[in-house]
Amino acid sequence: MEEQEIGKIADYFAQIGVAAIEVTQGEVNIGDTLHFKGHTTDFTQQVESMQIAHDNVETAKAGDSVGIKVTERVRSTDTVFKVAE
Repeated sequence: MEEQEIGKIADYFAQIGVAAIEVTQGEVNIGDTLHFKGHTTDFTQQVESMQIAHDNVETAKAGDSVGIKVTERVRSTDTVFKVAE
């Protein structure tokens, strides 16, 4: 599977299991599969919902800071990749 780097983790909110992602290139859509990779992080998951400034959105583009619910802990040094199906 091919992967494209789309951003970095800006923050992680453990109480609600949400990762804040700074999208640096490309775009993220509902239904995309993301790969979270870091020193101790390595998992993939499908995007089920996204929010920008507490508003639900379908797409996030480069320059956006988006919140995505994640199934595992992520760290601020992690990189986010979009998996090409």
